[in-house]
Amino acid sequence: MSLLCLREICRKMRSIKQTELEPLVRRANQIRTEVTQGGRKPCKDVIDVSWGDKHRGGVQPLTFVRQVLAACLYPQLIHSYKLPGDVRQRVQSLLGACDGGSVGSYTPTGGISYIQCSVSNFISRRDGGVPSSPENIFMTSGSQRSIMQVLNMLADFHNQASLPTGVLTAVPTYSSFKMMLQRLGAAVVPYYLDEEQCWAMEVEELRRALQASKGVCNTVALYVINPGNPTGHVQSRKCIEKVIRFAAEERLFLMADEVYQESVFGEGSEFVSYKKVLSEMGPPLSHTVELASFHSASKGFMGECGLRGGYVELVNLDPAVMRYAYTLFSTDICAPVTGQLALELMANPPRPGDPSYPVYAQETQSIRAMLVHNMSWVPEFLNNIPGISCQPMMGGAFVFPRLYLPQAAIEKAKVVGMQPDLWYCKRLLEEAGVCVGPGCEYGQKEGTHHIRLCVMTPVETMEEVLKRLKNFHLHFLKEFS
Repeated sequence: MSLLCLREICRKMRSIKQTELEPLVRRANQIRTEVTQGGRKPCKDVIDVSWGDKHRGGVQPLTFVRQVLAACLYPQLIHSYKLPGDVRQRVQSLLGACDGGSVGSYTPTGGISYIQCSVSNFISRRDGGVPSSPENIFMTSGSQRSIMQVLNMLADFHNQASLPTGVLTAVPTYSSFKMMLQRLGAAVVPYYLDEEQCWAMEVEELRRALQASKGVCNTVALYVINPGNPTGHVQSRKCIEKVIRFAAEERLFLMADEVYQESVFGEGSEFVSYKKVLSEMGPPLSHTVELASFHSASKGFMGECGLRGGYVELVNLDPAVMRYAYTLFSTDICAPVTGQLALELMANPPRPGDPSYPVYAQETQSIRAMLVHNMSWVPEFLNNIPGISCQPMMGGAFVFPRLYLPQAAIEKAKVVGMQPDLWYCKRLLEEAGVCVGPGCEYGQKEGTHHIRLCVMTPVETMEEVLKRLKNFHLHFLKEFS
């Protein structure tokens, strides 16, 4: 007999809803198995573009990263002259920073101090010399864990209030952030991005959402993701300044999820960090607005999702709160060392003149060319399909096109008990072998329908995806017109 039954599981845990994408991904795996076993299907394979995972999508790992990791895990490789000199030198430095010279040792709570310094220097270079203190950086098993710990901190500090803690959250946004809030018993305070204005973030909408939350929850934080997921928008410096002023006026803790900062290639767009803008705004804002900034080795050129390496930098927190933060992060003992190594390699890649630089430059340039092409071409292709519209993609990993579904299709989805875009995605998977995310997974304005596609995929794969999508969509429209 099971020791646990549903009623004995924590109420907050029971409030976590299964994502709409999960059953689709499971079904995609089942179809793959059926195809390999000789099952007859309308398609010869399944292409999954529902995840923001470069390597899963077919992009190859960076040689320098894998060489360093391999030698850190098997130090005898240091003596192999098949490895470039800078690789062997980096391995010696990294292993020298590990207790016992081994990646199998525990590390301090915030991370290996050598790597904290590398990340701190990376942040300062990125932000044009804005100071960064290693003591304010905590490395975790992916940026999602950093976000969860900061949410834990906010919920704990405000759990004496009679109302649940609320966090202003963009609509649309990726589902795991909402699941984290559900886990903590916190409330999602939705603010809507303006699709017609390239998914712009408007302070007037933030004010509306905050006002609507009064009496429902105690809203203490504002979460932003820039570049956007799933929308692909990139905030301008002017927009970021307005958001910071709003947070200061309303005494909100700012959470800036900036994991896609390396993937900004849209015309006229550039990534500027919230920390840089805050610093350049000067006192009193630069000294008083509390900010948590998140980054990860999972995105960008590295795409090392499975290594689980992320960090948070905490800015302007009270020293007493920082002591509490250290205690909270210490409950994880330490981040996986392989993830910490990945962060160091992200923060400190080969430079011109290093033996590894020519291969590194060639590989990253190839990834850059792929992303630039896909970011430009995919929205253009989608906009030429009847019944689909797609905003320009400025950065990130995803496009989020809108579907204009026939009323008959919407009614049919209701009959089968599904959201219309989820039912669309299920049919797309079964009939065309393409797995995408349904808009209802991420949130959207009532009466609208969307799908999410990852563009961090080789061009030839993306071409096949769009070819299948177009053929399916035209057949779908014909069926229900």
